[in-house]
Amino acid sequence: MVKPIVLIVGTPDTKLDEILYLREQILVEGTCNTKILDVSHSLSAKVRMQLDNLPLGEVISPLEEHSSALKELSRGEYIDKAIELCTPVVKDLVSKSAVQGIVSAGGSSGSSLATALMRHACPVGFPKLMVSTMASGDIKHYVEETDITMMYSVVDIAGVNSILKRILSNAAAAIAAMTVSYAKSLVDASAVAAKGKRIAITMFGNTTPCVDAVRRILTSAPHDASDYEIYVFHATGSGGRAMERLIAEGQIDAVIDLTTTEIPDELFGGVLTAGPDRLEVAAKKGVPMIVSVGACDMVNFGPKDSVPEKYKDRKLFVHNPAVTLMRTTPEENKKIGEFIVNKLSTYAANPSSIRVLIPEKGVSMLDAARKPFYDEEADKALFDTIQEGLEGTKIEVEKHDLHINDEAFAGHVASAILEVMGVTQRNYRLANARRRKWSFDHGASVMLARRSSQIEIPDA
Repeated sequence: MVKPIVLIVGTPDTKLDEILYLREQILVEGTCNTKILDVSHSLSAKVRMQLDNLPLGEVISPLEEHSSALKELSRGEYIDKAIELCTPVVKDLVSKSAVQGIVSAGGSSGSSLATALMRHACPVGFPKLMVSTMASGDIKHYVEETDITMMYSVVDIAGVNSILKRILSNAAAAIAAMTVSYAKSLVDASAVAAKGKRIAITMFGNTTPCVDAVRRILTSAPHDASDYEIYVFHATGSGGRAMERLIAEGQIDAVIDLTTTEIPDELFGGVLTAGPDRLEVAAKKGVPMIVSVGACDMVNFGPKDSVPEKYKDRKLFVHNPAVTLMRTTPEENKKIGEFIVNKLSTYAANPSSIRVLIPEKGVSMLDAARKPFYDEEADKALFDTIQEGLEGTKIEVEKHDLHINDEAFAGHVASAILEVMGVTQRNYRLANARRRKWSFDHGASVMLARRSSQIEIPDA
């Protein structure tokens, strides 16, 4: 196999020694070659001479032709422009498999630039490593919903010394190993072969029983382990964004958006928002999708004293010392319903591939009879808004006289996703006949899914 290539992102005008040392340590591993993406706007004659000594084509300098204009920008403006100009370059390298890993080392500005390229140009699963002076603090804005690995530099990246050498040597070994593994997966189809249709499902602690039951149904007879691969996303803001990123990248075949609790957080100032574009990606791409209203009875905040003053008199539930939940009102639930209706009706490329399932007896563990958030009026406002808003859109709405965590509701969810995926009665029968796996011991929800899908179960 040809040696894979690690792309080193850096500013040779200020970090040449560090870049060259990182390059040297990657090459010492003997498993990878390197390319350097120069994201500085101008180089001194001395630096240029050193880079010219590297093999022809190893250094890529997309900003050189924009040097005059870039010199006039502030640092913040420069970073934004560099990201804009360099993202297509990196995306092209990645799409053509001209590089199989990416690494950088820098301070706050360098980290902002490099991680933006990693997020915007490299798919999930592509090796990404950032050695940063900022990695021991809040790194959310560097990583966002991606799989960037952050490594704290301990000392500033301002001259090579014995401590930084050790850190960069570790980083070189790490990115080289990741890159080799990734490169092997590209040529060995069996290593990454999908185990079946890839189904995403959103979950919260308060909807876990339903998610677990759906997973059990879809991975039990008459299906085998190769039929469906289930990806569970924790609906914490970053979870929803990560799921939608994978949908956009074509790594998801169907979606069970059971737990849409990130929407109330977006609307009412909670801490787990996934942003204003939630629900758009799958609808736009026409991916088969089931939508429900799991945990839409709550808005998430941090410790109780972090709840905004305007909400202090609301119905609050201390989930744990770090999480306080606020019950949504009928008025707020109407707005949540309007958000869902607007997104689905506006962006649905294929309305018949979307189905909304409503559990009329409650949408979370806390929203059940005799539980702290049980509120029939608030729930009805949500349910009616969705049903009335989607009338005439060809998006089907199912209401079930069940709680979201009832096993029977999970059966309806499993049946619905299989139906919108176009799994036909005949396909089921043929698949079952091939396997001869007629099992009747997986619970009422499995049998419900079978009956709802009109699967014929022969006599044992």
